[in-house]
Amino acid sequence: MTADGGEAVEMRAALLRLRRGTGLPVAFGGLVEGQRQVRIGELTGTGTRALSGLAVSSGNGLGGKAVALSRPCAVTDYHDSRHISHEYDSAVAAEGLRSVLAVPVVVRRRVRGVLYGALRSAQPLGDRTLSAAVAAARDVEQALVVRDEVRALLVAAREPEPQTGAGQAWEQVREAHGALRGLAPRITDPALRAEILLVCGRLASAATLPPGRERSVSLAPREVDVLACVAGGVTNAVAAERLGLRPETVKGYLRAAMRKLGAHTRLEAVVAARRAGLLP
Repeated sequence: MTADGGEAVEMRAALLRLRRGTGLPVAFGGLVEGQRQVRIGELTGTGTRALSGLAVSSGNGLGGKAVALSRPCAVTDYHDSRHISHEYDSAVAAEGLRSVLAVPVVVRRRVRGVLYGALRSAQPLGDRTLSAAVAAARDVEQALVVRDEVRALLVAAREPEPQTGAGQAWEQVREAHGALRGLAPRITDPALRAEILLVCGRLASAATLPPGRERSVSLAPREVDVLACVAGGVTNAVAAERLGLRPETVKGYLRAAMRKLGAHTRLEAVVAARRAGLLP
């Protein structure tokens, strides 16, 4: 698969965290394309473009070894190492790299990319450095998991399953809406986050508002997020966990939403929000 703009942003941010966390002067990486081939697309701290666009095949070089084994790999002196193949020596030498580590980005048991960190001197890379590199890779993994979930939910929201009754179809839409509202705050890519919220708004309006009619009540985005969780039947504690908030904060948003909707109970608030076109 080819990295989209948001995934490239996640990789770039992870490489910066890798450099800060390890002190390594050079970091680079890329996501897997096609048949387990990594395309180096993000670089930081490099002095040349020798590594840019390099295609690393599974099993070849240090990164290819990390892809094939699905685990971190490191060498103290890349050029002289007997533990890797040397298809990419010219590019590595052009950048002047010696000690190099490679950490795979693994999502649901499938390698999705590789992060590299490197020194221009031959010296051992300790456990602390490797642990920081692994933590940076885990950040990318979590971001990709969220993006995968969002894509699946967007498809489900736009294309309800065929041969489903109207009631069941709307339950699927409501579940997708609630999940998307919960995921949106965790998305760092502003364009994707905006797309998610736009779809959520369309789902909510399509359920109750006829064409041309505007919403009679306006709620803050977080108030809608909380109501979407409440509509799914979860407790305040579970809603807080999903939204990354404190339970007390969830209660505050819920009270504010109920007041604006003129509701006295959680159920009344959900019903009123659906009538107002705020929830599907």
